[in-house]
Amino acid sequence: MILAGDAEPRHRAAVRVVGHLAALDPGPHSEAVLAEITRQAATVENALSPRTPREGLPFGLPASYWPDLLSYDPVATAARLDRPLPILQGGRDSQVTVEHDLSLWREGLSGRPDVTIQIHEADDHLFFPGTAPSTPAGYMAPQHVDAAVIADVATWLNCRLQREPCRRAETSQANRIT
Repeated sequence: MILAGDAEPRHRAAVRVVGHLAALDPGPHSEAVLAEITRQAATVENALSPRTPREGLPFGLPASYWPDLLSYDPVATAARLDRPLPILQGGRDSQVTVEHDLSLWREGLSGRPDVTIQIHEADDHLFFPGTAPSTPAGYMAPQHVDAAVIADVATWLNCRLQREPCRRAETSQANRIT
């Protein structure tokens, strides 16, 4: 089961997320932060060496962290799995987006009748429902995971335990990749 799963390397996703946050709060500081994460991501992509200082890399993670992550392709890994795979995505998620990441999942898993995608339109990255644009501040208030997400996960698990074909929960939008 994939819940709001990144479909690209973390350093590239970071540039996209910081770009989204910069657009929510434009100005010189936001532009500087975006320029720095873009520079750091380019270092990971093009100039990483064991001697690269952690201060020059995304999230302050050491150079030894990045080679393994660079070799990992989550979509290709999922495509090699020989089992049903539900993918749940929040429609308001600004970190792992329907437009970007989910389109990569759909493309990479096309032709798999055992892959089901469910988009919970009102939910953010943590599957908290809402109506406002998703921001990091929205994660700070105590909330509950959308009941429809919990129902979808429970339904899928129950189907797997009973070895029945799974039907989607009434409360979510679902589509099967074909």
